[in-house]
Amino acid sequence: MRRGVARRAETGKPPDAGCRATGLATGPSDAYVDPAGDGTKIETKPKTSTEVRQNVARGSGVTGLAADVAEGVLRSAETLGGVVASPFSEPTLRLGVTGLARAGKTVFITSLVANLMQRGRMTQLSAAREGRIEAAYLQPQPDDTVPRFEFENHLGALTGPAPHWPDSTRAVSELRLSLRIRPAGMFGGLTGPRILHLDIIDYPGEWLLDLALLDKDYADWSADVLRRIKSRSAAAGFLAALDEADPDAPHAEPVAQALAKAFAAYLQAARAEGYSDCTPGRFLLPGDLAGSPVLTFAPLPESAAPRGSMAREMARRFEAYKAQVVRPFFRDHFARIDRQVVLVDALGALHSGPPAMEDLRRAMGDILAAFRPGTNGFLNRLLRGKRVEKILFAATKADHLHHQQHPQMTAIIEALTQDARDRARFAGAQTAALSLASLRATTEEMRTHNGEDLPCVRGLLADTQRPAALYPGRLPEDPSQLLTPARQGAERWLDGSYAAMRFAPQPLTLRPGEGPPHIRLDRAAEFLFGDRL
Repeated sequence: MRRGVARRAETGKPPDAGCRATGLATGPSDAYVDPAGDGTKIETKPKTSTEVRQNVARGSGVTGLAADVAEGVLRSAETLGGVVASPFSEPTLRLGVTGLARAGKTVFITSLVANLMQRGRMTQLSAAREGRIEAAYLQPQPDDTVPRFEFENHLGALTGPAPHWPDSTRAVSELRLSLRIRPAGMFGGLTGPRILHLDIIDYPGEWLLDLALLDKDYADWSADVLRRIKSRSAAAGFLAALDEADPDAPHAEPVAQALAKAFAAYLQAARAEGYSDCTPGRFLLPGDLAGSPVLTFAPLPESAAPRGSMAREMARRFEAYKAQVVRPFFRDHFARIDRQVVLVDALGALHSGPPAMEDLRRAMGDILAAFRPGTNGFLNRLLRGKRVEKILFAATKADHLHHQQHPQMTAIIEALTQDARDRARFAGAQTAALSLASLRATTEEMRTHNGEDLPCVRGLLADTQRPAALYPGRLPEDPSQLLTPARQGAERWLDGSYAAMRFAPQPLTLRPGEGPPHIRLDRAAEFLFGDRL
C-alpha cells in the first residue's frame, strides 16, 4: 500500500527513476557545453541542448522513459565531443567542496586559495615545494549563472585587524584559480609552462544528502524519518502536531503549512544538537523557495491516502521537490565534479554524544552513495559519463587538539568513513582520510592537573574574545571504543564526556609569500590535485 500511494502521487509527473543513470555529465550555461564533464568549455549554438532538456522536463509529448533516454543521448553526445576536443584546450579540474553544518567549508576554500597564491606554507604540495608553480591568479569563472565565491571578503574577515569567521555557505558558489605550472622531468624545459584551471565549487552538504531522496518514494522517506526521530527531544513539537493531523482528511493548506513549519523547526533544532540527517536540505536553507508548495510538506504515517487527501498532496509535493529542486542540482552542478573533499566536524559530533556520532557515520555512507566514484579514462567518460576520481574525507578543527592527539583524530575519521571509502575504492576511485585545520586559531601548551600533564590548546573564545585553554579529553587509541557504543545505541559516553569550544581566528602577521597558517592543508591539496600539477 505504501509504495502504491507514492506511485499514484507521481501520475503525470516526470519520474525520478533512473536519474542516476541519465543526468550524469551535464553542460553548464546556455552558451557553452561541457562535453567531457571535465570543465572544458566549447562554444556552441545558444540553448540547443538546454531547450531540448527543458522540453523533456515539461513532458512536451514525451513519456518519462523517453525523457530519460533523451537525456542520456544528450549526455553521451556531449561526452564524445569533450573526449575529442579536450586535448586541444587548457585543462580544467573541477573540485567540489562540501560538508555538513559547522564543518568549515568557507574557511577551507578561502585558506586553500590564499595558500596557493602565496605558497610559503605549502611544503607538502610537491609542485609548490619544487618551485614549479610559477603563478596563481584568479580569473572569471566559466559559469555565468552561478554566484562567485566571495574570496576577497572572506579573506578580509579572517586576516583583517578584527578577525572573525566569515558567513557560512548558503548556496552554490564558484571560484576559478588558474595555475601556471612548469612541467617536471628532464623535458620540462622544452615544453614550457602550462595552465591548469582549478574551478572550486562550494555547496551546502545538506543539499548533497538530498540526493539520497532520489532513490526513495514518499512513503519510504516518511517511514524512515519518523522511525529515526521518534525518540529525539528536538522532534517533540513536530510529533505533537503530527498526532493532531489526519493524513486521510481532505487537504487543507493551513494544516499543511503548520506541519511543514513544525518539521522545519525540528530540522533546525536537530542540526543545532549535532545531528547530520537533516533532510530535505532546502528546509534549512530555503532561499527564494521559502513559502512555496515545493517546501510545504512533511512526513506522515502510513495511510490509505485517498484522492484529494493530505497524504496524497504531501506525496505529490515530495516528488515535485525531487524533480524541481534536487535533480536540477545534480544535473547542473554535482554531476560535473572531478575531485571532491567532504569536510566533517567529527569533534562536534564527539562532543554531542554517541547518537550524533552514529548519525554522522550513517551520513557519510549516504554522502558516498550520492557520488559516482571511478576513473575518468577515455572509454569510461565516453561510455559511462563523468566519475568522481578522488574523494577526501577531512576532519576539520584539528587545531582544537594538541598535536599529540592528531593520530587518534585521524583514526576516528578513517573509521567513520571506512564503509564509504571501501565502496569508492571498489568502484575505482581513490579515497583518503585525514585531520586538518584550514586556519590555525590556537597555540599548544602543556598544563598540569592533579599531577598529570595534559596536552592543551589555547585560543580566544569566539563569543567573548577572552583567552581560554582547552583539554577536550583523551581520545582513545582504538576508535571502536567510540563507534561500537554509538552503533549499539548508547546515550552517553561511558568514560566521561568530550569538551568543545568555539575559538575565534587570531590576529595574523603574515610575511611576504606566506598564506594563512594551517594544519595539513597542503597534504589535502597534494592528494586532491597534486597529480595534475
